[in-house]
Amino acid sequence: MPSTTFTAPDDAVLSACKDIGVAAFFDPEDRVIYAHPATVPRAKALDGLHIVIAIEEATVLSSEMPPLRVSAWEPDGSPELRDLGTVYASDHGRPIREEADRCARAAAEFFAARTAGLVLLAALAEYGILPGEGLSVTYAPHSTYDVFLPLPNGAHARLAVADRDGSVTHVPAAHTGWSVVLHDERGEVVGEQAVWVSGDGSPLDCAEDSAATAAFIADVVTAPISRHGDCYNNEHPGRTHDRACNRYAPSNTARGAA
Repeated sequence: MPSTTFTAPDDAVLSACKDIGVAAFFDPEDRVIYAHPATVPRAKALDGLHIVIAIEEATVLSSEMPPLRVSAWEPDGSPELRDLGTVYASDHGRPIREEADRCARAAAEFFAARTAGLVLLAALAEYGILPGEGLSVTYAPHSTYDVFLPLPNGAHARLAVADRDGSVTHVPAAHTGWSVVLHDERGEVVGEQAVWVSGDGSPLDCAEDSAATAAFIADVVTAPISRHGDCYNNEHPGRTHDRACNRYAPSNTARGAA
């Protein structure tokens, strides 16, 4: 018979952090949880890089986690601190222990400098798509991976890869899916939608999603004619194909959400 014992969100997060090797403690004055590398003493936790886990106070006993935000901070001149941004956030009604585990894993991945982009890089490397060899990284204004795509008649294009927020630097625990957008040689987006979109905005297994996305990208790179290359191949002076053609309509292409 399943247990009906209520687990407080703060206790669940502290327990999950302990299980994964992340040092954390609850501050009753600030009403937040502070997490820091296990090698750093608690007394010095806020003197260096640390994480703040803010959990909205639950008004009723519930098995679901209330909204929470995991943010990273670093010293910016004593006693000032600088907000480095959100590491993980949730406003969905998921089980407390599930969200606590995801929250703790996000903190651990941040301290280990492990990003979803690194997971995707490893998946792309399986197909010989490597940084400096057809793959470049752009960090501003958004973080993306750009995969060079040679096409017929001397044309070229690129596949821009990022998550829904235009980033590859988020932690794997916060991954919600990759998007791949095709750009022509002028840098303009081809078509009216991404050529690949995975997930529905909910957390995904980053390794599995990256493997599927890398397989799609490799297919496009190794056989561009079977994708959009033949449209470019039909171009000649006085005749340019419609860049908003429906080649990549959902019914005509394999999509991550399928």
